[in-house]
Amino acid sequence: MSRFGDLFKRVGPGIITGAADDDPSGIATYSQAGAQFGLNMLWTVVLTWPLMVAVQSISARIGRVTGRGLAANLAEVFPRRFVGLLVACLFIANTVNIGADLSAMGAAAQLVLGGNRHFYTIGFAIVSLLAVVFVPYHRYVGYLKWLTFSLFAYVGVVFTVQIDWLAVLQGVVLPRFAITAESLTLVVAVFGTTISPYLFFWQSSEEVEEEEADPEAGPLVDHPEQADRELTRIGWETWLGMGFSNLVAFFIILTTAVTLNASGQTDIQTSEQAAAALKPIAGEWSFMLFSLGIIGTGLLAIPVLAGSAAYAVAEVRGWRTGLERKPSEAGPFYAVLGGAILLGVGIDFMPLDPIKALFWSAVLNGIITVPVMAAMLVVASRPKQMGAFVATLGQRVLGWTATAVMAAAAVAMFVLMA
Repeated sequence: MSRFGDLFKRVGPGIITGAADDDPSGIATYSQAGAQFGLNMLWTVVLTWPLMVAVQSISARIGRVTGRGLAANLAEVFPRRFVGLLVACLFIANTVNIGADLSAMGAAAQLVLGGNRHFYTIGFAIVSLLAVVFVPYHRYVGYLKWLTFSLFAYVGVVFTVQIDWLAVLQGVVLPRFAITAESLTLVVAVFGTTISPYLFFWQSSEEVEEEEADPEAGPLVDHPEQADRELTRIGWETWLGMGFSNLVAFFIILTTAVTLNASGQTDIQTSEQAAAALKPIAGEWSFMLFSLGIIGTGLLAIPVLAGSAAYAVAEVRGWRTGLERKPSEAGPFYAVLGGAILLGVGIDFMPLDPIKALFWSAVLNGIITVPVMAAMLVVASRPKQMGAFVATLGQRVLGWTATAVMAAAAVAMFVLMA
């Protein structure tokens, strides 16, 4: 029983990180992919799973090996102006993502309760800010992680809708779609919402917090005897957490493909249309399930988005960091975190539908991820930073493959837009 309990505790962070990756931006992007291109976008989440595992494992390895977050390590290798530019891009992308998530959460609450969307958006922002400042994050997510299981409603489509599994396999292995600016923009959005830069900074910094919270632990460069255990843990937990994330993403695309796309609805303009994809499963309760998924993953993702921006800025500036610390112990860190959330609220008052805001925040992430990922791979390959624990050959190959694939998609998108 004690072994099971220990395993359950260890699984938690990986599962939560994976669930946070399926945030409202992810749900909106995957829904749009399935509605617009049917089964022909399933390949994207299958391809990104091993690539996602590689880059997330590398980011976690950097934090656990060095005892410093990703931004702090980048600042030791690259010119500070370059790192500052990366961090500024991260802050902008995260703020847009936070605003889009909050807007979608407000729209989701309006679907169920009626009333004013902006009122709910501001309420969720205040709740998120107060929770992340005054409640230790490990306890906060303990209250919320069960909400993410509402996302499994999408998985239920396999039991309620007749599916041509041969066509599903073809969509994974031999997709058919015209290479246009529109299709490549959607590919960049799927890549960007799946392999997001904020998760690199987050996972690296959380490994540092885990190490600092354990009096018997230390950076692996100083405590190499702990390496086998910790690097093995990082490996299987990342495979499991990212597997959960991509499994849900796969079924969101599948569900919207066999419902919305099959019925001729190929462009999701509103939250109501996205919720309609669940009607074959939940009937009149579809809006409730959709709202729980949006709100639950949003409440999980906002601290991750704001926290990763705060970690990055604070590490570059040399400030004290930590979501487990009190505000009086890390004032500037929490100021950046709170500023990202409050600035994000302004997105809700822009004349842009929440679903569209979510989609374009994913596209923005898909562009910014490329230089961040390349810089991270350089750090992970340097013995001066990593000692004997540089990224493995497999991680480097998959990491640079992910960088090349995402860079090619972004460049091709811009070329076809011109």
